[in-house]
Amino acid sequence: MADPWLTIIGIGEDGLAGLSEASRKALNEAETVFGGERHLALAGVGSRGRPWPVPFDADVVLSCRGRPTAVLASGDPFWYGAGAGLAERLYGDEWIAYSAPSTFSLAASRLGWRLESVTCIGLHAAPFERLMPHLARDARIICLVRDAAAVGELAKWLTERGWGASLLWTLVALGGPREYIDQHRVDLFAEDIAEDLVAVALLLIGTQGIPRSSGLSDDLFIHDGQITKRPVRALAVSALAPRPGERLWDIGAGSGSISVEWALCGGMATAVEAREDRIANIRRNAAAFGLVHRITIVTGKAPEVLAALDAPDAVFIGGGLDIATFDAIWSRLSPGTRLVAHSVTLETEALLGELHQRHGGELMRVEIAQAAPLGRYRSWEASRPVVQWSAVR
Repeated sequence: MADPWLTIIGIGEDGLAGLSEASRKALNEAETVFGGERHLALAGVGSRGRPWPVPFDADVVLSCRGRPTAVLASGDPFWYGAGAGLAERLYGDEWIAYSAPSTFSLAASRLGWRLESVTCIGLHAAPFERLMPHLARDARIICLVRDAAAVGELAKWLTERGWGASLLWTLVALGGPREYIDQHRVDLFAEDIAEDLVAVALLLIGTQGIPRSSGLSDDLFIHDGQITKRPVRALAVSALAPRPGERLWDIGAGSGSISVEWALCGGMATAVEAREDRIANIRRNAAAFGLVHRITIVTGKAPEVLAALDAPDAVFIGGGLDIATFDAIWSRLSPGTRLVAHSVTLETEALLGELHQRHGGELMRVEIAQAAPLGRYRSWEASRPVVQWSAVR
């Protein structure tokens, strides 16, 4: 960083007064300054200022490569800001950054919250469903929203899902002379906010949210009967052993329930399904759980569609496996990749037995019966046995 041409500067509502001496020096020396119109006005850069294109395009900054250039972003440019998107396109000695307190930090400091225990999330360019994995009793969440109107929409969305008794704070123009903070009950929110520069803080009071255990209720999913049932799904997810950041191939995804549970653990899933009606169900389930950004849907059959996919860390095959499909999938897997396959037919069960003998791993037959009415009494109602084979490549 001996002579970087680009300086990424975080600026707050207090404008130049809140910038470090190094930030102000870089601004003064820059031939071109990029930023939102609000940022440019706060910095007072005059004719050197160039507003961001909408949508954001890093190429406009890269066109100034080699000449003194500055970029202005709100607060911390590397927390839902433009910083990382620019740094990914540059060598390390081309840029330097000076961050200001983020909106999240300012909001937590105003409310007296421990920031390390708060969920911080950007909803200015994402659906409210992105909150679903984080909705839990007594949870504290700080959200960035796109504008003032979105606050009322968020309050309505939360109320419809049983969180109407929660507390909501609107935090307007934090860190500047127009700063304003107000507290509301979610289901009574009716404030007309004049400023679009607003963040929302939530203290959740109400229902229980989504369980964190494997094996969510089948009732939470949209499906046509083609779904890995809850107890068997719990066994499958346990054998798949999801870890944050890992990728799953969910082959013959059906409703996408395995993909959803994997993604709730912090991973990325590719759901492969041939039927269009089931593709629609996967899409709706991914949206309902706020996981559209973590679940990629591929229409088609394995192994034909797998060639273009990123390599997985784990593979789930829910049924219909044959030896040709297995060989094509297995040959594509890197050492250490986990594979779990299920069978409910005698033919596929025999195949899994052969694969277990050839490749090792664990072979398990699961028989589950549930209590059900039988006249005036109750009796056990058995489900079809499921054979699960799990192995590591």
